[in-house]
Amino acid sequence: MIDKPLDVLCVGHASYDLVFSVPHHPGADEKIFADDLLGCGGGPAANAAVTVAKLGGKAGFCGYLGDDVYGDSHLRELQEHGVDTQLVVRGTSPTPLSTVLVKPNGQRALINYKGQTSALPANAIDFDDLAAKVLLFDGHEPHISLRLLNQLTHPVPTVLDAGSLHDGTLALMDKVDYLVCSEKFAVQYAGDENLALTKLAQIAPVVVITLGERGLIWQRGQEQGSLSAPPIVAIDTTGAGDAFHGAFAAGLAKGLSWIELLRYASVAGALCCSRMGARPGLPSLSEHQKLLASWSVNSESE
Repeated sequence: MIDKPLDVLCVGHASYDLVFSVPHHPGADEKIFADDLLGCGGGPAANAAVTVAKLGGKAGFCGYLGDDVYGDSHLRELQEHGVDTQLVVRGTSPTPLSTVLVKPNGQRALINYKGQTSALPANAIDFDDLAAKVLLFDGHEPHISLRLLNQLTHPVPTVLDAGSLHDGTLALMDKVDYLVCSEKFAVQYAGDENLALTKLAQIAPVVVITLGERGLIWQRGQEQGSLSAPPIVAIDTTGAGDAFHGAFAAGLAKGLSWIELLRYASVAGALCCSRMGARPGLPSLSEHQKLLASWSVNSESE
């Protein structure tokens, strides 16, 4: 099992991304040539694990990768970042693959493929000897996530990355300590982010709703607040939520105070927007420290 206690174990989805930079999206029967190609690992929980590791934490990833070239590449990438991969399950079903066509103005066309790959069964992984300070779930592996939550023998902070409303996030949203959701999830759930905050706070002890360039809103018990977004020139917002969630979990493991925690996570999410691609945009420790230190005191929670 895992050699030493993890700061954060991230449970959920891993994919492989092929991002083509194209002059325009091709029409019917049109052949075009890409200006650039980026191939890298992806997926909310996998990106979060890399974020934790890049920020200096001990991260682990738990999920599925196929016995194919994309699974091999992603596993190697995780290990190169120092992510513990002992709880990765390999199999004959394909590694989920995303092909993305990106125009110069940032508009995207996306093709996802996962074949017959489905969520792992509850008994796919033995968690008996697991030691982690924080658990982060993205809802894409609900069966093993629920098993892990149900067998916890001592309190461990748990976080759900609720990027969109689906069976997995619905199954976990009332079982975690920190429900950290996107604006998309909030609108899908209640039609409006403020109404969603009120409703979600009735089922989760702490709720955070990220709003992109508008920052975030939160409720913790009866206490509510908001936080502006850090100043950044956004080039590509892909992966910003994954970076936010990974840093949020890492900050919990570090024992940061509430507002420090929100600022810590917000800086990671903002920095991810400053480069093309999700995985390449995940911030380094030095980048993160620099922006965190220089962020104006005007971003204090209201």
